[in-house]
Amino acid sequence: MSLDDWHLLFVSVCLILVLTVCAPLVVALMPSREEPFLALAVLGEEGMAEHYYPDNDLKIGVGDEIHWTVYLYNHMGESQYVAIKVKLLNATMLLPNSTSNTPSPAPVIYEVRRVLLNNETWMFPFSWAVLNVEQDGAPLYIRSLSVNGKTIETNTGAMHELNYRLVLELWVYDEDIGDLRFGWVYYNEIRCAWNQIWFQLS
Repeated sequence: MSLDDWHLLFVSVCLILVLTVCAPLVVALMPSREEPFLALAVLGEEGMAEHYYPDNDLKIGVGDEIHWTVYLYNHMGESQYVAIKVKLLNATMLLPNSTSNTPSPAPVIYEVRRVLLNNETWMFPFSWAVLNVEQDGAPLYIRSLSVNGKTIETNTGAMHELNYRLVLELWVYDEDIGDLRFGWVYYNEIRCAWNQIWFQLS
């Protein structure tokens, strides 16, 4: 081997050794960048993702009380002022849009707000019942609901006694706009969270 070959071999071996030793050290010393997020879920009567309705039957009657638990978790790296906005929709009403991060245009029927500390989990009871329905031609209208003991007037109708849904949207206080917004900002991108659960009327 010539002197140039030995020189090339020496430089290659040194470079491999430096990369082998330094790369793990650099990775270990660099701060990890976890993506901040908020999580929203609706759990059934036993605090699990099941048993949302009595006897697991989507068809409920007027006055039947339904017991859910709303789960919210803050992994944003700091405290967040949040709101859960509940809306009653039928099958044809617009849902929230996760692509454009726009909420459902349906009216809010119930709202709860709270400051969530970083890494805090908040689970709160959500009990509701249909109180009054009215047939107006073909559609069956839900005229009032009870949510956590509060009576709420509504005007949502659906055909053939089915295709109702409760939608829960997560809204977060945004300092830049000085108000709540649907979703949260992450590196100039907006993320959102929402749930829907269907039910029918017997």
